[in-house]
Amino acid sequence: MGSPASRRRADAATLRGLVRDHWGIENPLHYVRDVTLGEDTRRVRKGAAPQVLAALRNAVVHLLSGVRAKNHSEAIEQLQIHPDQAQALIGIPQGE
Repeated sequence: MGSPASRRRADAATLRGLVRDHWGIENPLHYVRDVTLGEDTRRVRKGAAPQVLAALRNAVVHLLSGVRAKNHSEAIEQLQIHPDQAQALIGIPQGE
């Protein structure tokens, strides 16, 4: 049924803090997905495609965090310029 703490009523200041903490985490991720990766401009709506594309975008965000860059946009640009780094990032062996 939940712990005694979960049954207590939170005051307005506690609720405000919880909401701010939540959005402090959510906003940067959604910005990357919406703006940098253009998620909101996509019109894929049928079948499993939206979920598959969301999973791929999540994977891209995770992979971009492994690139030394100031932000995700810069990381994408760097990988476009140096495709060998992109291949190494996803584990494709480099040719000798």
